[in-house]
Amino acid sequence: MLFIFALIFALVLLPSISHSQSSKNVVIVNLDEAIDPGSASMFQSALSSLSSSSVSAVVIQMNTPGGYLASMQQIVDAINNTEGVQKIPVYTFIVPDGFGASAGSYVAMASDKIFMGPGSFIGPSTPEVVGGTALEQQHVTAACEALMVSMAQSHGRNASAAYVMVSQNIAYSAQDAYSYGVVNGIYSNLSAMLAGQGITGQAVYVNPSPYDNFLSFLSNSYVDGLFILIGSLAVLLDLYHASIVLSVVGLIMIGLGLVGVGILGGNFLGLILVILGAVIMLFEVKTGHGIALMSGLAMGLVGAFLLSPAYISSGPLTSGVSPFSTANIITAVVIVVIGIIVVFYLMQIYKGFRLKKFTGAEALIDSIATAKSSFDHEGWVSIEGQEWKAISRDKEMIETGEKVIIVGRDGLKLIVIKAKQGVQ
Repeated sequence: MLFIFALIFALVLLPSISHSQSSKNVVIVNLDEAIDPGSASMFQSALSSLSSSSVSAVVIQMNTPGGYLASMQQIVDAINNTEGVQKIPVYTFIVPDGFGASAGSYVAMASDKIFMGPGSFIGPSTPEVVGGTALEQQHVTAACEALMVSMAQSHGRNASAAYVMVSQNIAYSAQDAYSYGVVNGIYSNLSAMLAGQGITGQAVYVNPSPYDNFLSFLSNSYVDGLFILIGSLAVLLDLYHASIVLSVVGLIMIGLGLVGVGILGGNFLGLILVILGAVIMLFEVKTGHGIALMSGLAMGLVGAFLLSPAYISSGPLTSGVSPFSTANIITAVVIVVIGIIVVFYLMQIYKGFRLKKFTGAEALIDSIATAKSSFDHEGWVSIEGQEWKAISRDKEMIETGEKVIIVGRDGLKLIVIKAKQGVQ
């Protein structure tokens, strides 16, 4: 009888348990971009709601040149929580010919197991302090060395080999990383890696959402600075045209730039220079000679380059993270050229304003009028078919029919002087 019950258990219950296990999902996170607030948001939203009852493993499919240390730390924290609290194993697979560079090497080291494809590499991992002192660079490097060694030790990897990735800015090929005990194996592709590790289940792919991509876009500190400057330029142009549309667009761009700086934690000095530059540009309304606009634009561009957060993980492939790239410099030159064109345009508008800036009596200044009566203090003059009360500025006698020049106004009265002989 006992044998019969055991047989029933084996035939009925065990298949259902096996089916339950195989029905779990395998979450595959595509890290095919720089590590920034956008990719950090993707990891946090994707991993925070996972449960070991429905997910058998998380696999990071990696191909990243690196990125910001702050964003890297957020991803590492999300991985640690997934492994330690939710009890879900996390694997990293650096795709064939892919990068696990800079900040990406720390993300990989945080996972339970690391695998690499042919032609891929991991590292270098030395952080870069943008605009910092030698002491600041030393402090950040020491902290990153400790972090890398700690994660290597906690996952049973070669801590010495991991240490030199940071201390000597070393990168390992797939074969070297495996032989030195930095990674756990080499597979030709992701499918081979999943099969080799016995990871089964329904694959659920995680890619950046539109919101994540938006955060990544705003995570370019140089773009944030340009948004503020171009938005200010749009507001300045609208002060001359009064179309409202340019002001709305400009204010939106300024707001997006400030939001991006806040998300990124941009350099405070850079932000101050960008804002001061924008304010100086707006003074062009008062000056009209172009100096204020170009000075503000130049100051703002310097600030845009300095907006980059102090700590980034930089390697030979992270030009997209550092603001000091050829593309950004070319963009700055183009914006200066555009600024020069705008200066000439505004100067023409400004001249038009100076020629006829006002309506009513002010518009008549420097015009020629005809005296309708004789007077040496107050009388009447005619101009463009209209009669105006007039005051003789020099108290000279002005005869009826004599030509006068309008030189000012006093309330609704025109101030006039005698015109030179021959003036029509």
